[in-house]
Amino acid sequence: MISIGLTGSIGMGKSTVLDMFKELGAKVWSADEAVHRLYARGGAAVAAMGAEFPGCVVGGAVDRDRLSRLILGDPEKFARAEAIIHPLVADDREKFLKKAKKSGARLAVLDIPLLFEKGYETGFDAVVVVSAPAEVQRRRVLARPGMHAEKFEEILKRQTPDAEKRRRADYVVSTDQSLAATLDEVRRIVTELENRSFGR
Repeated sequence: MISIGLTGSIGMGKSTVLDMFKELGAKVWSADEAVHRLYARGGAAVAAMGAEFPGCVVGGAVDRDRLSRLILGDPEKFARAEAIIHPLVADDREKFLKKAKKSGARLAVLDIPLLFEKGYETGFDAVVVVSAPAEVQRRRVLARPGMHAEKFEEILKRQTPDAEKRRRADYVVSTDQSLAATLDEVRRIVTELENRSFGR
């Protein structure tokens, strides 16, 4: 099974590209979606987050906006939150990979925003970075509900710069073009990797 680590900074279009890989037949996994499941009512992270950060749980689920306000700008609190959620996300990721391999999947693509920051890039046959110009990124992110400039800058500080990600990538997919053009880039990557027959 060919495995791809998909990454890119906030607002670059990772989810769109992940959907394209899925459209082309890949089994896909998203770290953000895993976090949503873990924070949802009955999720494995709810009790621990609620105990560590009183007030972040509303209606039996972790309220991400409230949690963000509680830890924003405080590296020590942020590290405590990561210590709770990251092992749970890693476990979810490993379960996905085992299931995909068992199903006979030819290609598995995992969307991991902190791929380089956490040193996960060596575990894949190829790393794909999704990128767009800084002004496009900023416009997309600030248009999101609940987002503001201070929060955006705080997130960027924790992420490897886009130029560095592009340098370290096996492939770069641009999202400041038509969806059809981006899909063509994704299709070329899939074709090339399948032709190389990675993972056999």
